[in-house]
Amino acid sequence: MAHAHNHTEPQGADLTVAAQTTLEKAGEQWTTMRASVFAALASFEKPASAYDIAEAVSKAEGRRVAANSVYRILDLFVGANLARRVESANAYVANAHPDCLHDCIFLVCDSCGQTTHLDNDTITKGVRNAAEAAGFSPVRPVIEVRGRCAECEAK
Repeated sequence: MAHAHNHTEPQGADLTVAAQTTLEKAGEQWTTMRASVFAALASFEKPASAYDIAEAVSKAEGRRVAANSVYRILDLFVGANLARRVESANAYVANAHPDCLHDCIFLVCDSCGQTTHLDNDTITKGVRNAAEAAGFSPVRPVIEVRGRCAECEAK
């Protein structure tokens, strides 16, 4: 069974405050550019590439923002648990619970691109245990399940 959070999903300003607090607790600064990148990332309904985010920030700020600058910030966000990387799509999603550490399980729809994040500690613990039993030290397990979401399947 999937792990259920005992709190509501922060959104908008609450999500930004949670992200800023988490980043600052990690000893990093919440700069204007980092705030802009996080706001753009959180505005997407589906996983967004660094190029998508750079374009959104460029439009919002009225100046060109390079994707390589966005990549650096996204790497920082992933390391600080503010964002999750959907490996197979080379895209990112804002983490609605930056103060919670869970390994990722993503359900990725091949038809519409919608990506759902699940927390299932039983499955991810099993993956970690299997890796450790093989003499491997897992740092950040990510499980992706490709298929079709319920909406696309119903069509």
